[in-house]
Amino acid sequence: MTTSDPTSRLLEEVLHQDIPLTRDMGVKVISWQNHSLRLHLPLEPNINHKSTLFGGSLYCGTVLAGWGWMYLRLKEAGIDDGHIVIQEGQISYPLPVKTDGVAICDAPDDATWERFVKMYQRRGRARLSLATRIVAQGSDESAVEFVGQYVLHR
Repeated sequence: MTTSDPTSRLLEEVLHQDIPLTRDMGVKVISWQNHSLRLHLPLEPNINHKSTLFGGSLYCGTVLAGWGWMYLRLKEAGIDDGHIVIQEGQISYPLPVKTDGVAICDAPDDATWERFVKMYQRRGRARLSLATRIVAQGSDESAVEFVGQYVLHR
């Protein structure tokens, strides 16, 4: 799986450089379109004893999809003076992932995003809740659902 657009390639380079675990996990950026981020999580380097994607890898994939979404969205907004951290998260695993997985983070509504940006510009710190999910490759059914609180601070 190769990333074709420059924005996706940039994020993949940042992930692999700044979060080395992503290289070992085989994380690849599939796409960044219409403020939706998709990451590829291959089964083989993340397999568990049940021949499914390991729960810890699934958790990492959901967190990374939110982190990557925020990284790219901030870049588009011209905000490059902050640090993104995950503050807390809640995850559920309704289905096993028996193939490669796709981690997806879609945009929150525009008003939520605008409030987040204004708060950051005013206070140098803001919090944004992002929902991510993982589907088995070729499926639309959510196998993993995650909501994380991401903090941006100067």
